[in-house]
Amino acid sequence: MSSNIIGHLYGVGLGPGDPDLITLKAARLIDSADVIAYHAGTGKSSIARAIAADLIPAGVQEEELRYPVTTGAVEHPAGYHGWLAEFYDECAARLRAHLEAGRSVVVLAEGDPMFYGSFMYLHDRLADSFPTEVVPGVTAVSGATAVSAHALARHEDVLTVLSGTLPVAELARRLADTDAAVVMKLGRTFANVREALRQAGLLDRAVYVERATRDGQRVLPAADVDPSTVPYMSIVIVPGQDRRADAAGRAAPAAEQAPPTSTTGTVHVVGLGPGPDRWLTPEASAILAEVDHVVGYAPYVERVPQRVGLTRHASGNTVEVDRARDALDLAAAGVDVAVVSGGDAGVFGMAAAVFEAAEAGGTAYAEVPVHVVPGLTAAQAAAALVGAPLGADFAVMSLSDRLKPWSVLEARLRAAAAADLVIALYNPRSRSRPDQLHTARAALLDVKSADTVVVIARDVGRAEESAVVTTLGEFDPDTVDMKCLVIIGACSTRVTPGGQVWTPRSVAQP
Repeated sequence: MSSNIIGHLYGVGLGPGDPDLITLKAARLIDSADVIAYHAGTGKSSIARAIAADLIPAGVQEEELRYPVTTGAVEHPAGYHGWLAEFYDECAARLRAHLEAGRSVVVLAEGDPMFYGSFMYLHDRLADSFPTEVVPGVTAVSGATAVSAHALARHEDVLTVLSGTLPVAELARRLADTDAAVVMKLGRTFANVREALRQAGLLDRAVYVERATRDGQRVLPAADVDPSTVPYMSIVIVPGQDRRADAAGRAAPAAEQAPPTSTTGTVHVVGLGPGPDRWLTPEASAILAEVDHVVGYAPYVERVPQRVGLTRHASGNTVEVDRARDALDLAAAGVDVAVVSGGDAGVFGMAAAVFEAAEAGGTAYAEVPVHVVPGLTAAQAAAALVGAPLGADFAVMSLSDRLKPWSVLEARLRAAAAADLVIALYNPRSRSRPDQLHTARAALLDVKSADTVVVIARDVGRAEESAVVTTLGEFDPDTVDMKCLVIIGACSTRVTPGGQVWTPRSVAQP
């Protein structure tokens, strides 16, 4: 064979198990292949080969890509994923030899090759070097929903496909935050998956499907499954409930709306602190463990552990009053709601937005109690990271001009600087406001000395936490983003030989 002829690589989906679900194109490629490759588990025959067995030509060259281990500990310097990468490198090398010799290689894949399939990793390693084609197959999800006769998602239902290997808390959160779900990769993970379904309040809706479309197929409620009997090739589906509320203004079915009640719930506005769970107050934890609903900006809602009976309402970053109104509506219907904020809810947080929405709603919310739960502020956490820069009088300001004009903001900044207050700056700089911190620094230098101490605290309380101590003259605003809080010292703020920052409590008489 001429050395300039190279082979073609095909990833061929076989569907979930029934050979009758193999596409005509897949069958044609299998019949004409020079090499048939397939993966197999440790000590097991290849499921993919078994599905396509009647189509594989006699005498064709076969490449069995057998995993040396699929469960248990892996002895590899880079751990399981390093070992797996090495295995796929070896598989790719074997197929590369055939492709370089001009042979066509068909890699058999259960379901669809690019949906949780091993072929993906061969594609990553070979597609840039050889002509490659992917032949789609019926997914395991399609097979499971077909044999269980459950409609998975309708209208505006959001479908989420999840891996059963996720930690229980994370899996429960993601299940609770979607309308319809599929959980794959079960086997030894099933007990954890069932616990996550229970915590998300979805266990009664969940359907277990095993070996869909194949011999030994089982379909039964997930709550009734013995975890010891669950194979890896099984799926849990959680059908959606046909949510129809959407941007066109179509309302959800009446059955899904909160039932009227004569009892008014409470809106608890809860500060979560600026980062780690250890900074969450006991009062906040107790309320979050008891409310029926949690409302807030999505990253803050994610910090609330999922549990049975809790409904989560996550939204974007600039709809504070809308989400406050949603919380008030829920409370007016008789349920207790927690509106969550980072840091302290009363400091540039959701507390003021709730009162704003309540005022605008007039008599509709007149009987709804609003309970504000304090939290550790970002300014306090940043100050503690470097010492005690807020040891004397200080001002807290947001540099965002979304809710106030820049002229007002700059006037307040100059006034605080003229009064020689320590200034903690929230929302100092973003991609949509790249220049305002430069303008603020210039305004401060009109009033304060270039030697004024400046602290830039980033990701306080998180793994990437850092702090830089500099001066107003040396301060570079381009090093700052929305993960930062900036503290501008008073004229008396000083730095210890060890690099800590503090502001004396006393002020000399003028």
